[in-house]
Amino acid sequence: MQGRGFVKPPTGITFDTDFGTSIDSVLTIALLRAMSSKGQCRVISVSVTNSNLKAAQAEEALSNFYLGGALGSGTGFGGGADKIGLATDGKIKTETPIMKAILDKKNAEGKQAYPWKIESFIDTAECGVTMRNMLLAQNDLNAVVLLDGPAGNLVQLMNLYGAKPQITEKVKHLVAAVGAYPNGPADNSIRTDVAAARKLFAEWPTPIIAVGTEVGEAIPYPGESIDKDYAWAQDHPLVDAYKAFKPMPYDAVTPGMAAALYAAHPDDGYFKLSDPGTITVLDDGRTKFTPGAGGKHQYLIADPAQKEKIQKLYVDLISVKPVPPAPRGRGRGIGFGRGASGAAGRGRGAFGVSGAAGRGAPAPITPGAPAPKE
Repeated sequence: MQGRGFVKPPTGITFDTDFGTSIDSVLTIALLRAMSSKGQCRVISVSVTNSNLKAAQAEEALSNFYLGGALGSGTGFGGGADKIGLATDGKIKTETPIMKAILDKKNAEGKQAYPWKIESFIDTAECGVTMRNMLLAQNDLNAVVLLDGPAGNLVQLMNLYGAKPQITEKVKHLVAAVGAYPNGPADNSIRTDVAAARKLFAEWPTPIIAVGTEVGEAIPYPGESIDKDYAWAQDHPLVDAYKAFKPMPYDAVTPGMAAALYAAHPDDGYFKLSDPGTITVLDDGRTKFTPGAGGKHQYLIADPAQKEKIQKLYVDLISVKPVPPAPRGRGRGIGFGRGASGAAGRGRGAFGVSGAAGRGAPAPITPGAPAPKE
């Protein structure tokens, strides 16, 4: 029971992404960081499906930029910068033009335009353990899991000892930007790991809100904004990534952005929801929605009347000049802009305690002990 006058913090979002494989992943990180800086949500963890170290480095560089250059600002449990979860299963290990555009860019002085601190895999974290530890630190039903990419990391989370009831206790719903609905073409995020996607939709313990590619196509990010709204910055990682992804001009298909907006603002009427039902994953990577009153799954529906409003919101949020966080005093320091660290890492244990949890092992949390609250 919470004390008198207790007010829940904004929704904590744990984001699992195939960062660097599409421009949507870059735009979604930017949107999450921008909404978090305004107190509309909190980014509590980021984990990357792409098992290439440069994907984690590029994500860190982009997030640092949107945090106002707050590299190593020490806002988490462990007193250090975010610990980024990084998969090591090798399913996706490509170095993409997006990563190169962010990591190779030099400023006018010939220095790294977008700094990062990750140098090796030991500087990253176990994905499933990271997500569980950060979810356990949330108030009950005050967290959302956001997926934009293959489902392997979330399956790893589910497979941890005792994780499913913990997820049910902490997570309001999973918002998954995968598939096409009600019955659409195959999604590459699912084809990359069909078995994981099938297990996710069959066994995930909370309601699932799916966001299909058709939503991202109906409400794309307007490409004309890239040259018009970011002119204040001599160097901008989102601009460099956008131009590297494919030749300009183009409007970016953004199901991840739609999923992030819904995760932070589910009751604001930006989208419509389908009736309940069940989503199944077919062998070729397609998704099939079967209506049914007892189903735990729904999918997002783009509302044409909201298109211009949402596009303007996207642009207004992610094109604004980031403001560095105010100096913080000592203490836990979980800020809105940067997700708490203290992930169970390869070099740091759960909640910032030295001694990492081994791969596949449950997080080192005492059975029966109450979860730490914010």
